[in-house]
Amino acid sequence: MSRPTALSAALLALLLAACGGGADDGDTAAAGGGVEGATARSAERAGTVEGFRTPESVKYDSAQDVYFVSNIAGNPSQKDGNGYIARVAAGDDARAATMAVEGGKNGVTLHAPKGMAIVGDTLWVADIDVVRGFHRTTGAPVATIPFPRPVYFLNDVAVGPDGALYVTDTGIQFDASGGMTAPSTGRIFRVEGRRATAVVSDTALAAPNGIAWDAGRQAFVVGSFAGPALLSWAPGDSTVRPIATGAGQYDGIEVVGGRVFVSSWADSSLHVLEPGSSALTRVVSGIAAPADIGVDSRRSLILVPIFTGNRVELWTIPDAGAAAAAAPADSAADSAAADTAGR
Repeated sequence: MSRPTALSAALLALLLAACGGGADDGDTAAAGGGVEGATARSAERAGTVEGFRTPESVKYDSAQDVYFVSNIAGNPSQKDGNGYIARVAAGDDARAATMAVEGGKNGVTLHAPKGMAIVGDTLWVADIDVVRGFHRTTGAPVATIPFPRPVYFLNDVAVGPDGALYVTDTGIQFDASGGMTAPSTGRIFRVEGRRATAVVSDTALAAPNGIAWDAGRQAFVVGSFAGPALLSWAPGDSTVRPIATGAGQYDGIEVVGGRVFVSSWADSSLHVLEPGSSALTRVVSGIAAPADIGVDSRRSLILVPIFTGNRVELWTIPDAGAAAAAAPADSAADSAAADTAGR
């Protein structure tokens, strides 16, 4: 039996607008209730790429020097066959988007693509209840991985240190009219050898969304979509633990040189968690509905898909010293040193 979601009414309104093709809300930032730390205004907008259809995730392919942008193009739970992945030349000032993978063409099935990961020549993408693989240069379909039922809303994909894929199921669903329920608190799956296995279903996950490997912690960082906690989970553990508390409604997560960057729908912002701190510091504000972020490691940019705005914004990665100066000095989270961006 489905139960009403615990997500805020404001977030629900944003999601429903996106499902119905609603317009951008003007990028007015909400108040940062629950966010620890001051705003570090050292990030600068470096550009914008327009013309998408409900962009959910951005992945930088350093070998081709391109951005892949997954586009839901409608309802994020409906198997409508019209999802697509765009390709943007990162070094091109015009940043024109071309089609990399298109649902319904060239033997491609793609409904509502969300988080992505690259392994070898394969671009992996979460698509409602399966993970699909496409050749990273030709876009040809190479695999479809089924998941054990029930599975509701596969959302983000990350590569673990063991080479396996780790995939979040946020546990929410949208019906054809845009009504949302949350039949599950969510799970994390591990995919190896084309087989998916649930590895953690702790209720503390609270609708897990973004996931990224943090080599310094030797654990994944996971963003809760229905709670205020940024979480840590190590493979083999049956539970998760909070590493920071802030505005909540987290989406994309990237680890850059031990610094954890996370987008939040709750306060329309991008935050950073510095090594050795448990305080999230706001580094970009006024970005409504920031979805699954990516990192251009060559140009030191954070790539932010604006879910309801049909564009991707490019922001400079803020200086670590400036962000650290803005954050309070308390806390003692584990230090981290590895840069996993652009993998």
